[in-house]
Amino acid sequence: MYVLIYLPWFCYIENTIIPGLPIIHIIHCSLDDLIPFNEYFIIPYMSWFLYIVFACLFVLYKGSDSEFKKLALSLVIGMSLCMTICMIYPSGLNLRPVEFPRHNIFSTLVSFIYLSDTPTNVFPSVHVYNSLAIHVSISKLKVLENYKWVKNCSLVICILICLSTVFIKQHSLIDVAGAIVLMIVLYVGIYVLDYNKLFAKAKRNKEILE
Repeated sequence: MYVLIYLPWFCYIENTIIPGLPIIHIIHCSLDDLIPFNEYFIIPYMSWFLYIVFACLFVLYKGSDSEFKKLALSLVIGMSLCMTICMIYPSGLNLRPVEFPRHNIFSTLVSFIYLSDTPTNVFPSVHVYNSLAIHVSISKLKVLENYKWVKNCSLVICILICLSTVFIKQHSLIDVAGAIVLMIVLYVGIYVLDYNKLFAKAKRNKEILE
């Protein structure tokens, strides 16, 4: 149901923070210039949509309530933070090639992505963050405890999707790094911290002080 919030929010930002505005901070690092454009990475880039939907449904029906809630929290909080950051710190790219080095079905698909998604609101990368959140959830599913190959496949897909964002020039490495840092912070907050113990300890400390 968060999609009903996220999509209007995303569309609003896309139509408000548009290319050419003076408030946009151009995201770029020297390593971006060393990464060649490769239209074949549009395949893992577009597979992101299937990866997210299939994984969410799988965790919903095969995972425990706790496992699904953690995935849902990581996606909802993470995407909301990404959108909030984009509003506070409007960002954009100037990495897209003026002309494609090759013209084929894959470059045509890249053109479609370019037309439907402006080179703005890129930091941190939602594409990368969601892929990481999905893989973390998949890797922790108890139902897949004896299916290491499924977790390995998820890891490969996740890595390819993250790489695809920089190879088709949809994101800078800085956007990828920002998404990784965000995932680490939320991973600790959602998967590592035991809030029951923290609240119990806080309650004991309060009673001692009183």
